[in-house]
Amino acid sequence: MDGVLLRSLTPGVIAVLVRRGADFAAAEDAVQDALVEAVRVWPGDPPRDAKGWLVTVAWRRFLDATRADASRRRREDLVDREPAPGPAASVDDTLQLYFLCAHPSLTPSSAVALTLRAVGGLTTRQIARAYLVPEATMAQRISRAKRTVSGVRFDQPGDVATVLRVLYLVFNEGYSGDVDLAAEAIRLTRQLAARVDHPEVAGLLALMLLHHARRAARTAPDGSLVPLAEQDRGRWDARMISEGVAVLQGALARDRLGEFQAQAAIAALHADAPAAGETDWPQIVEWYDELACLTDSPVVRLNRAVAVGEADGPRAGLAALAAVDGALPRHTAVAAYLHERDGDLATAARLYAEAALKAANLAERDHLTRQAARINALLGAGPSG
Repeated sequence: MDGVLLRSLTPGVIAVLVRRGADFAAAEDAVQDALVEAVRVWPGDPPRDAKGWLVTVAWRRFLDATRADASRRRREDLVDREPAPGPAASVDDTLQLYFLCAHPSLTPSSAVALTLRAVGGLTTRQIARAYLVPEATMAQRISRAKRTVSGVRFDQPGDVATVLRVLYLVFNEGYSGDVDLAAEAIRLTRQLAARVDHPEVAGLLALMLLHHARRAARTAPDGSLVPLAEQDRGRWDARMISEGVAVLQGALARDRLGEFQAQAAIAALHADAPAAGETDWPQIVEWYDELACLTDSPVVRLNRAVAVGEADGPRAGLAALAAVDGALPRHTAVAAYLHERDGDLATAARLYAEAALKAANLAERDHLTRQAARINALLGAGPSG
């Protein structure tokens, strides 16, 4: 039994049922029944048209369920619409399913969970483990999301930008539990890129590939964080970087710049440098300027301050940082780094310790605590040290 094939066909089959009139929750339940039947039947009698088989069986399961609890008129209307058996239509409904799962009426967490369930084909248990929550909690979240979108008309135009934001949220979850969400986000974005001719879709795919290529070098054997400048670049995935750069170049050639393309361009410049000291920081600053024009994001301005500090010196970086909201996460850590580069070790040590208390996770807190301890050790050693 080809589990990969079943998983890849699932979103398209759900979308077909929704387009025919099934509500989202009922469609997904019917498709799950069809998948169970496929696991039982296909090894001994594989179908010629796998998707067509799944659509036919799932639609009949849906009709059976409808007959049990729907009115006679509704039941007869649905039965009249049942198509004749045969090959599945060539229309690709998967894209519409992306849009449905990223509907603006859903919270970001619900949109992510529903996308992983319906488009990604992950089980509720897998998603729950990835988010480190009880399975019952995740099941309730997904059920609420299904109810929210059950009345959404399937012929409404979808918002690609919303879909991309949801996929980026999935990617940023990284790895936890038994599901590699970063890899799953790349897989789903590849699917989307195959269906949507849009430079920002390609830009997001390139960004994911370029970031994911550095994954193996981001942590030391003891699990501690390794800053970009200290990473062993020999552990970066050269093939993935090459693919990311090629995808990005194709997107930029369209001359329709978007935020994901700009972010990917910055990641590509980091990937292109053989060593941290050879990074083209002036060009990175230029890309942050482009990105700031596109998003006006305080996080972008914070990252730009770091780049300015590298390109024009730490005092220029501190001047750029002064224009950024001090309450922003990582602001204190950036200030500590720039003060250290400027030679003000006492201020840097104090700020690193403050930043550690504000850290969003244990790994980041430990890293910042070690930075504070390192500088305090230098201060304690005196000039001779």
